[in-house]
Amino acid sequence: MKKLIILLIGIALFASCSNEKKAENSSSIEAKIDTLTYIYDSVKVYSKNIAKAETAFKDTAKATIKYPVFKNEALNKHIQRQVLNYFSDEDPSIISYQEIANSFIRGYDSFFKDNQNTPQSWFLIIDVRVLQQSSNYIALKYLHGDYAGGAHPNSSITFINFNPKTNQPLTLDSLIENDQKPKLLAVAETIFRKNEKLTPTEPLADKYFFDQGKFALAQSFYVNDKGLVFLYNPYEIKAYAYGTTELIIPFNQLQGIAKPNTILSENN
Repeated sequence: MKKLIILLIGIALFASCSNEKKAENSSSIEAKIDTLTYIYDSVKVYSKNIAKAETAFKDTAKATIKYPVFKNEALNKHIQRQVLNYFSDEDPSIISYQEIANSFIRGYDSFFKDNQNTPQSWFLIIDVRVLQQSSNYIALKYLHGDYAGGAHPNSSITFINFNPKTNQPLTLDSLIENDQKPKLLAVAETIFRKNEKLTPTEPLADKYFFDQGKFALAQSFYVNDKGLVFLYNPYEIKAYAYGTTELIIPFNQLQGIAKPNTILSENN
C-alpha cells in the first residue's frame, strides 16, 4: 500500500509538472506568466539511518519540500503560513520550510533509535505548485503526503487562492453572494449527483460521509478556465481507497450567484 501511494503521489506531481515550460538547474525553475514572476525552490533532508528492509532495496526516511518564491513577499509569507499551519499546532518552534524537514527527520531518527530493526522508511512530500495566475488572481496547489507508520500513508490536496493586487487571500465568501449560497449548494449537488450517477432523490448517507447525509461543498477550491472547482480529499466524503473527488461548477451556472467584478463574473 505504501509503495502504491508513493506512486500515486509521484503521478500527481508528474501531471502537475507536465504542462509547465521550464528551464531547470539543480535547485530552481524560472517562470513568468502575465505579470507574476517566480522561481521554484526546494528543501531536501535524508536520515542517515537505513531501514532494515527484507529485500535488497535499501531506503531511509526523507523529507522533500518544493515551493514557489515570488517577488511579492506578502504572497510568499501567505504560502509559507498555509504550509506551517499543518505543523505549528504540534510544534510552535517550526517556523520555516527547513525546520519542517529537519523536525520530520528528527522524529524518524528518534523512532529508529528505539526500533533499529524496523523495515519502516518514512517520507514527507510537500509540493506547492502554481496552477492559475493573472494580474489579479493566483491559485496554487498544495500537495501534502506523508508516512510515519500505520496502515497506509496520508495524502491531501488543498488550494491556496490569492489576489496579488490587494495582497489578500481569496475566500469563497469574497466570490459568492451571501444570499446565493443555498443556490450554489443546490447547483453543486445536482452536478455531484450527475457525476456520481445518482438519482435526484437517492440518499447520500448510504455511500458517502456527508454529515447527516446532507450534501456539502468541499473545503478546498480554486478557479480554472472551466469554472469553480471543488476537491474532496480522501476520507472527506468517501473511503480512502477512492482517492479524491473533483466537482466543477461551470461559469454559466454561476450567473446571479457570483459577486460582480470578481474572477467568477469576469469569465461569465
